[in-house]
Amino acid sequence: MASLPEELRAGLNEIINERPRRFAAGGGPATLRFQRDESLPAGCAVTKGRELVVRYRRRIDAFRALGRLLGEGASERAGFVETSRFDMAGVMIDVSRNGVVRPDALRALLRKYALMGINLVMLYAEDTYEVPGEPFFGYLRGRYTHEEMKGLDDYADALGIEMCPCIQTLAHLAQVLQWPAYAEYQDTDHVLIADEEKTYALIEKMIKAASAPFRSRRIHIGMDEAAGIGSGRYKELHGEKAPFDILNDHLARVRDICSRLSLKPMIWSDMYFRLGSKSHDYYDRELVISPEVIKRIPKDVQLVYWDYYHLDKEFYREWIDRHRALGSEPIMAGGAWTWNRFWTALPFTFKTIDACVEACREKGLREVFITLWADGGAECDLFSASPGIQYFAEHAYADSVDPARLRANFRGSCDADFDDWVRASDLDAIPCLKKPQESGTNVSKWLLWQDPLLAIMDPHIEGANLRAHYAQLAADLRVAARKGPTAARLRFPAQVAAALELKVHLRRGLAAAYAAGNRAQLRQLCDTDLPELRRRVRALWKAHRALWFGLYKPFGWECIDRRYGGLLARLETVSERLEDYLGGRVDSIPELEAELQRVFNLPEGELPVIHASRVMTPSFIK
Repeated sequence: MASLPEELRAGLNEIINERPRRFAAGGGPATLRFQRDESLPAGCAVTKGRELVVRYRRRIDAFRALGRLLGEGASERAGFVETSRFDMAGVMIDVSRNGVVRPDALRALLRKYALMGINLVMLYAEDTYEVPGEPFFGYLRGRYTHEEMKGLDDYADALGIEMCPCIQTLAHLAQVLQWPAYAEYQDTDHVLIADEEKTYALIEKMIKAASAPFRSRRIHIGMDEAAGIGSGRYKELHGEKAPFDILNDHLARVRDICSRLSLKPMIWSDMYFRLGSKSHDYYDRELVISPEVIKRIPKDVQLVYWDYYHLDKEFYREWIDRHRALGSEPIMAGGAWTWNRFWTALPFTFKTIDACVEACREKGLREVFITLWADGGAECDLFSASPGIQYFAEHAYADSVDPARLRANFRGSCDADFDDWVRASDLDAIPCLKKPQESGTNVSKWLLWQDPLLAIMDPHIEGANLRAHYAQLAADLRVAARKGPTAARLRFPAQVAAALELKVHLRRGLAAAYAAGNRAQLRQLCDTDLPELRRRVRALWKAHRALWFGLYKPFGWECIDRRYGGLLARLETVSERLEDYLGGRVDSIPELEAELQRVFNLPEGELPVIHASRVMTPSFIK
C-alpha cells in the first residue's frame, strides 16, 4: 500500500495480519492509496486508474471500502461511490446472559464489523464488568476487567469504531440482587429500589466503572422491563407511588449522575409505553402517555425504540412518530435473532431489518443499531449473526440491498459464503412452517432439549417428517464446512442437525411401536437408534464445548454442561426402560402411554419460541 494515513495504520495492520495472503504480492492491486477527503459526505469514493484510490470522510468509511474491495475479484474492481444513510450504524453485543465474549473473539468481530462499515459497538453488561469495592458484581461470571475493556476500546478505535457501555441502572439486575450483600438494594428480585440514597451511591460507582475504560461519552443506562417497580420493598418503605412518578424521579437522579460525569445517557423507551398501556404492552396502539409525564421526561436523555418483531414498516414509522412526540429524537434498535437458539434466524432477521431500516430512512432517523441478545444461555454462535449485520450494513449505505453485492461484501468482510451461512438457519426454518422466512421459532433448540420420553412439544409437529430435513441439512453443512477456515464454524450447526435427525421423532417412533406391540421395532430402536443418538449428542456436546471456549470465557459453560448431561442421562434411562420392558422385568412403560396435548394455541403452520427449561420437564420445580 502507498500513502497510508497514520490514522488507519494500526487498524489496517490488524486486518492484514488476519489475511496475509490477500495483501501479499499478487494478492491485490499493485498500489492501493487511502486519502481523507473532508469534501465528501459520510461515505467513500473509490477510483481505479494506475492506482486504486480510496477517498473517505470518516475512518470507518475507509474500512468499509476495503471490505468491498476484498470481496470483489481483481478483474471486477471498478470505481464506486457510497454515502452513509446514518450517522450511527451500530451493533450491541450481549455479554451478560451466561456467556461473556472473550476479548480476542470480540476483536475478531470488530475487524469484520469495520469491513462492513459498522461504526459503533455497545457491550451490554448487566453485572459482567469490574466495579471497585463490589466483589459480588459479576461474581464467578467472567466479568471484564477495566484493562480488558480499555484494550477493546483501543482496538475498536483503531478500526474507526466507537465503543460504549450498555448497562442497567434499574431492572434486569437479578444476577447481582441474588446475593445477600445486595439485599438492601432490592425493590423486587430484579429491580433496584428507587428513592434511596444508597442506591444512587451504588449506581454512581457502576456508571463510573462502566464508562471509565471508554473514549466515548455515550452510555446506555438501560431502565427497560422494570415490571413491578414500586411494588416490593419500595412500597414497604415509601408507600404507594405511581410507577410513572417513580420512573421519572429515578431517571432524573441517574441523569444527574451522568451529567456530573460528562456522559450522554440513553435508555430503552419501553417503560414509558408500557405504563401508558392498560395491558402493559410496549406496542399497544391504544396506549396513552399523559402530557404531564411527557413534560418530565428529560430531553437530554435519548430514548431507544427497540423492535425486533414487526414485518410492516408502517408500524415502525408510527412508533418513530410516537417517540418523537415524547420530545426528543429517538435511536432505533433492531435485532439479529441470536437469542434462544443455536444459530441466528437469518431469514427472519432480514425481513425485520428490511421493515425497520427502510422506515428509519424514510423518517430521517440518523442513529440505528442492531442487537445481538443471548437469552437462553448464550448457546448461539455470535458469528452466525454476521450475515445479518452485513445485511444491515448494506441498508445503511444504499437505498436497497443488491443481492450480488451483499454476497460479495460478505466475502470481503467475513471471508465466507453468504448462502452457506443462511442455509444453517434451516435448523429452525423447517418445512412444516407456513412462512419459514417470517418465523422466529427456535424449534431446533426445543427439539434437542425436550425430554425424550415426555416430549411435550411433539404435538406441535405432529404429522411432519423432519428426519429427512435434518439429515440433508447435516450433509449439506458438512460439505460447506470444508470450504475454508471461516467455514469451519458450520460444523457446529451440522452436528446439531445430525443429532436432531435421530431425536426429532424418537418419542413418536417409540410410542407407535409400543402401542402396536411391535417388540421387534422397539428392539431395533433400542439397539441401533438410541446408541447412535447418544454418540451424536456426545459429539455435539464436545463440538459445542470447543466452540464455547473459543468464543466465551469459561464461566457459564457449567449451565450448558448440565443440559447435555441431563439429556445424556435421560437417553440412558430410555434405553434402560426399554431393556426392562423387552426383558419382561416391567410389564409397561407409562411414559409412552401418556397422551400428549398441544400446549400452545397457535395457528397451523406456526411454532413458538420456547426456553430450554420449559421443555426439559412438564413439572414446575423451583
